[in-house]
Amino acid sequence: MIRIVILLIVILSMSGCYYDKAEVLYPGSANCNVPQNVTFSLTVLPLLNSRCNNCHGGSSPSGGIALDTYANVLKYKENGKLMGSINFASGYSPMPKNSGKLSACEIGKIQAWIDANTPNN
Repeated sequence: MIRIVILLIVILSMSGCYYDKAEVLYPGSANCNVPQNVTFSLTVLPLLNSRCNNCHGGSSPSGGIALDTYANVLKYKENGKLMGSINFASGYSPMPKNSGKLSACEIGKIQAWIDANTPNN
């Protein structure tokens, strides 16, 4: 019985060692520089091209969801699916599929573009 109690104490003390530090969980986010004037063509589209458009671009985008033009991205921004999916929010399909979540910096750049009223520049 004493062995079981000791084992439980060790297990509980080890599970309490979890820490939630963004710089450890998402390396590179500490050096994030979100531009003051976020642009679609220089900030958002290159990010989508590198992280999303290998599946959601081209002539037959995955799920019929194309993210390779301003008009297409704006449609998913307006219905909430863009941010819901990249934030892994409940009720949305987490994107990128079968991959890690975008970094806080990448999400911050897209959010900054949205906060700037989604300019087409």
